[in-house]
Amino acid sequence: MSAAAATEGSIAEILAGLKAPQKRISPKYFYDRRGSELFARICELPEYYPTRTEARIMRENLGEIAARVGPRAVVIELGAGSGAKARALLRRLEKPAAYVPVEISGEYLRLQALALRRDFPSLRIEPVVADFTQPFELPLLPVAPKRNLIFFAGSTIGNFARSDALELLARMRTTAGPGGAMLIGVDLIKSPETVAAAYNDAGGITAEFNRNALHHLNHGFGADFRPEQFGHEAVYDSKLDRIEMRLIALKRQTATLAGESIEFKAGERIVTEYSHKYSVEGFADLAAAAGWRHEKAWTDQAGLFSVHFLGAPR
Repeated sequence: MSAAAATEGSIAEILAGLKAPQKRISPKYFYDRRGSELFARICELPEYYPTRTEARIMRENLGEIAARVGPRAVVIELGAGSGAKARALLRRLEKPAAYVPVEISGEYLRLQALALRRDFPSLRIEPVVADFTQPFELPLLPVAPKRNLIFFAGSTIGNFARSDALELLARMRTTAGPGGAMLIGVDLIKSPETVAAAYNDAGGITAEFNRNALHHLNHGFGADFRPEQFGHEAVYDSKLDRIEMRLIALKRQTATLAGESIEFKAGERIVTEYSHKYSVEGFADLAAAAGWRHEKAWTDQAGLFSVHFLGAPR
């Protein structure tokens, strides 16, 4: 698909969301270079438990994880960001064949790939600029790997409604191929107060990250939103076990995109992200329904987060 066609498709998707009865913007539009940098800052916040908890689980179980992956694997990281989570894994794996970071923000991905090549000069690094929610092609490698490992850290799977998560997991099983595997981070159900605090940090970084979706639409797609006229809101829905992140119009206003007007009443909301939480058993059932074999789950002592190893049948 050409860049122009991809942009047209994105604009059509964005307009459909903004003209729906409940306005929405896909969370993938958080991520231009600025959004990726803001999210890296969020991962360091004291309120944001997922990143450090997942890192601790990985660190404490890397030996077992590496043994399960085996030698000469290609590591395909979805939503790779800075690649920080993959570094420890790559160092522990036995002779990894290649690292394929997949990221929607091309500029940010190129910068991170340069840094990774400095840190891993003997490892083949093949960055792919793509929206991983859509089919994408893996790069051709000179030597066939022993297996593909899909690395999907950070509980991004929680951003998808369960039906969409099922579809994505099934597609990733196809990407992994027969005998492939997936290592995936999954946020667990816990007290609503703990979850809500992680999305409403005292420093306002998450609020700025939320508004960055509008900055991205302005700079990347020619919209004319005024992000400062939208507030940040993140609330926990105990019935659906999810955080719902929104932007709230602080006054009546109009924005335009591709020549079309989008009207906002004061107090009207745009849903920008869901973050679903799972039980270990609930996620194992979802993975099995998508055709994966659930092999192992690791959690922290407090039961905040989990890391799962899934196998694809041969």
